[in-house]
Amino acid sequence: MGSSDQYQISATCVAPTEERARLTDLRAKAPASLGALFLDRVEQTPEGEAYRRPDGAGGWRSQTWAETGRAVSELAAGLLDLGLRPEDRVALMSATRVEWIEADLAVACAGGTTTTVYPTSTPEDVAHILTDSGARFAVVETIAHLALVLESPLERVVLIDGEPPRDEPRVVTLEDLRARGRDVLAERPQIVLDATAAVGSGQLATLIYTSGTTGRPKGVRLTHESWVYEGLAIQAMGLMKTDDLAYLWLPLAHAFGKTLLGGQLAVGHAAAVAGDVTKIIDNLPTVRPTVMPAVPRIFEKVYAGVNAMMREQGGAKARLFDWAVDVGRQVSRAKRRGDRPGPLLALQHAVADRLVSAKVRQRFGGRMRYFISGAAPLSGDIAEWFDAVGLLVLEGYGLTETSAASFVNRPDHVEFGTVGLPLPGTEVALDGDGEILVRGPGVMEGYHGLPDATADTLTGGWLRTGDIGEVTARGSLKITDRKKDLIKTSGGKFVAPQTIEVQFKALCPLASEIVVHGEGRNYVSALVALEPDAAAAWAATHGLAGASLADIARSEALHTEIAGYVEQLNAGLGKWETIKKFTVLERPLTVEEGDLTPSLKLKRRVVERRHADLLDAHYTS
Repeated sequence: MGSSDQYQISATCVAPTEERARLTDLRAKAPASLGALFLDRVEQTPEGEAYRRPDGAGGWRSQTWAETGRAVSELAAGLLDLGLRPEDRVALMSATRVEWIEADLAVACAGGTTTTVYPTSTPEDVAHILTDSGARFAVVETIAHLALVLESPLERVVLIDGEPPRDEPRVVTLEDLRARGRDVLAERPQIVLDATAAVGSGQLATLIYTSGTTGRPKGVRLTHESWVYEGLAIQAMGLMKTDDLAYLWLPLAHAFGKTLLGGQLAVGHAAAVAGDVTKIIDNLPTVRPTVMPAVPRIFEKVYAGVNAMMREQGGAKARLFDWAVDVGRQVSRAKRRGDRPGPLLALQHAVADRLVSAKVRQRFGGRMRYFISGAAPLSGDIAEWFDAVGLLVLEGYGLTETSAASFVNRPDHVEFGTVGLPLPGTEVALDGDGEILVRGPGVMEGYHGLPDATADTLTGGWLRTGDIGEVTARGSLKITDRKKDLIKTSGGKFVAPQTIEVQFKALCPLASEIVVHGEGRNYVSALVALEPDAAAAWAATHGLAGASLADIARSEALHTEIAGYVEQLNAGLGKWETIKKFTVLERPLTVEEGDLTPSLKLKRRVVERRHADLLDAHYTS
C-alpha cells in the first residue's frame, strides 16, 4: 500500500487558482455547522424562494426561506423536547420531498445526527442500519415504512403521511411534532439557536449508509465540516447562481443529493423538489428549471428514446434530425477546441437549432443551463449528443466517503468522458497501479464501527477510492474502472468491464444495462437487459407489436439486432476484451428487484449470482 508521503499529488489535476482563492475567503467566514449555514441563509434572504413542491392538484406550491426556517425550527424544538442529545441518531426514511429536507435540517440545528435509510430498503437492511447506527428516533414517510422501523427498539417515530396506530404510543405525526415545537419555542425562543451554536465543525452530522453494491451497507461518518465545505466549494466554483432553479429528484439518502442541499444553502437559489422519477419528463416543461442533477441512466434513457423515435418515424424527419445533431456536434467540438465556427457552419447551426434543437430543449423546460451527472460513469458520446442539441451535461465524481462531490467539469472547462477537475480544496494523487486517492475536507472520518475497513481505506488522510484513473493532457480526471470490478481472464488478460458497458449503452438504444463477465474464464461474455420502451417500439416495426418483453427478448430477430451492436462494439476493443457470447434477459434490471441501487448503479455481483446459470452456459455450450 505504501505510506502517505509516497503519494505524488497531481500538479496538473487541480482546481483553478481563482476558485481556490474564493474558497479560502469563504471558509474564513464560514459557520461551523450545517445548521448554522441554514440559519444564516434564512437570515440573509428570508423572502427569497427556497423550495417548490407538488401541490397535489397538478401545480406547485412555493415557500420562502423564512417559511422553511419556521418549519425547521419547530421540528428542531420538538426533537429537543423529546430528549434529543448531541449526536443522537435520527433515522430518516422517505422519498425525496421538502419534508425530508426540513427534517434533516431540523436534526442538524438540534445537534443530532441524521442516519439515512433508502425508502426502498429491504427489511434486513433497515434493521441493520437502525441497529448499527444506534438510532433513538426515526422520521418515516408512510405507514409501510412505519411497520418496518417499529420492529427496532426506537424511542419515538415521526410519521409524515397518514395516521399513526392508536395502540402505538411511540408514534407521532410530523404536524404533531411541529405543534410541540411551537409550544416549546413560545416558552424558550432561544432553544434552537442555542443548540445550533453549540455544534462544532468536527461533530458528526450524518451516518450515510453505502448502497451495498459489494456487500452489507457500511455507515460513512461525515462531519458538519464536510457538508459546509461542499456547499462553499460549490459557491466558490460559481456553478450555481442565486436566480437558478434546480430540479431535485435524486434520493436524498444518497450523498449526491445531500451535497446539492449544502450548495443551495451557500448560494441561496431555489429548488423544485419531487422524488417521483416517472414524472420528471412531465414536470420539466412546467417547472422550467435551469439546472438538474441526475444519474447516467436518465441521459441514456432520453438518448435511446429520442433515437428510437427518430428511427421509427424515418424519412425526412429522421434525416433532418440526424443532420441537426451532426451540425451541433461539429459546433460542440469546435468550441471545446477553442475555435469559432466558420460562417457556413454558424449558419447551418442557426437553422438546425431553430428546426430541431430548440424543440428538444423545450421538452426540458427551455431554460436548462446544464445538467450535472454523477453516481456512475456517463458515456462521452452521449454527453456530446446532448451538447449537440444545446443541453450541456457536466459529469462529476465522488463517493459517499468523500461527501459525494470531489470532481466536476466546469462549463468553461469541459472534457466529455472525464469527470473534470477537483473541487477547490480537494487534492488528488494516483497510486502506482492507477488507483485514485483523494484528500480534503470532504473525506469521511471513517466507517462506523469498522476500524479495519477504515484502516484499509484511509492512509494519512488520503482516501483510497477503489477506482482506477488517469489525468488527461488538459488536467481532467478520467475514470477507467472500479479496481474491484477489473476482470482477469484465465489467459491473464485484464478487462475493464465498466468502460465496455458504457460504450455499449451509447451504441445500443435497446439496452438499459449490460453486464460484462469473464473473471477466470477464457473469454468475455455478457448479459443484456432491454429498455422496455425502446424494445416495444422496435417490436412494433418487426412484427411483434404488443409482445411481452420476455417474448421480445427471446425472438431471433432481436438477438440478431443486438448482435449487430455487439459487433460494432467489438470492432473498437482489443481481441481479449471482445464479447464472444451474450444472452438477452427476459426482464429489466430494477431497483425493486435488487439489481440496481436506488441511485441506479448496477449491483454486479448480485446480478451475476442470480443469472449464474446463463453465464455458465456461455462457457459450457
